[in-house]
Amino acid sequence: MADRLSSLREKCLECRLCPLCETRTNVVFGVGNPEAKLLFVGEAPGENEDLTGEPFVGRGGKLLDLYLNGIGLDRKDNIYIANMLKCRPPQNRDPKPDEMDHCIGYLRELVRIMRPEIIVCVGRISAQRLISPDFRVTKDHGVFYNKNGVLMMGTFHPAALLRDPRRKADCFEDFLKLQDKIRELGIEI
Repeated sequence: MADRLSSLREKCLECRLCPLCETRTNVVFGVGNPEAKLLFVGEAPGENEDLTGEPFVGRGGKLLDLYLNGIGLDRKDNIYIANMLKCRPPQNRDPKPDEMDHCIGYLRELVRIMRPEIIVCVGRISAQRLISPDFRVTKDHGVFYNKNGVLMMGTFHPAALLRDPRRKADCFEDFLKLQDKIRELGIEI
């Protein structure tokens, strides 16, 4: 598995499929335990992620880490974190559909290599792409969907929680539901 993941990472580092490769500082492939049964997928790298080459760093990443730690998860030990896009869109704008189309193959291959039991879509964009185009994070968060044998759940993006702290409790409830689902499935974490 490590060889396949390393090969996929190298392929991403060399990617020139869309214009985002011209403005990136770093490709943001993903971090964590590649043997984890939980995969968290965000939308795209922001400025801090582009500078460090790691997803979910900065204020949003610290908030995500608090939620993860609150249910016994850690980004380096028992989960893997990636994004729909591997390169930062200018001014942190939403990813364009064609950009996601270029990058989705990398995510699909990551899923084939990892074979996660649960995918958590962090934010509206990844949930709409992976769960349903009709997904509304304020209405559908915390609900599990079975997609081709993989359970998927969408929740709030940490950046959205920083803008609207009133949703923090809703997000933590989603993480508690995730914890319950992990226990129900007997996933070792």
